[in-house]
Amino acid sequence: MNRVEQTKAALEAIFPVEEQEQNESTQVAAEEAVENEPSIERQTGVITTPFEKHGSHLDVLCEPSQVVDIAVILDENDFFLESIAGVDWLKKEQLEIVYDYARYDHDQCRVTVRASVPRSKPVVPTISLVIPGANWHERETFDFYGIIFEGHPDLTRILLPEDADFFPLLKDYMP
Repeated sequence: MNRVEQTKAALEAIFPVEEQEQNESTQVAAEEAVENEPSIERQTGVITTPFEKHGSHLDVLCEPSQVVDIAVILDENDFFLESIAGVDWLKKEQLEIVYDYARYDHDQCRVTVRASVPRSKPVVPTISLVIPGANWHERETFDFYGIIFEGHPDLTRILLPEDADFFPLLKDYMP
């Protein structure tokens, strides 16, 4: 079993058995949705993606409450956090938090983890207690999108002025 398969198996343990069975039967449909029809609603779980097209080997769609458990699994398997970013899905009234993890050794593996929260209440648990390097990434994402990382030790502005009362990367932001 290679690194991608090992990581996928470890991550699938987070999702209920029913979801795993559903994901196995809809793996091809999910991959096609990612490829051709991003508007198709995808179920939570782990899918394998072509690295050449997506820049990652695994794409994980999860609930916000699962990001810490996923961070623990990836940290225990010697992955490091590359970045945390936000995406504003204005029409869906959602903000998406995207975590990019990688492992560069003889068996390269990159993992993208996505979680969505409502724009009206953009709260997700912090992973900075598991991966200390996430601290600044989370602060930057808070700075630009207003996503609150619950439990963060110092969720203060990092790039914008401390008294800023706006989030410039939200699509409805008007200067």
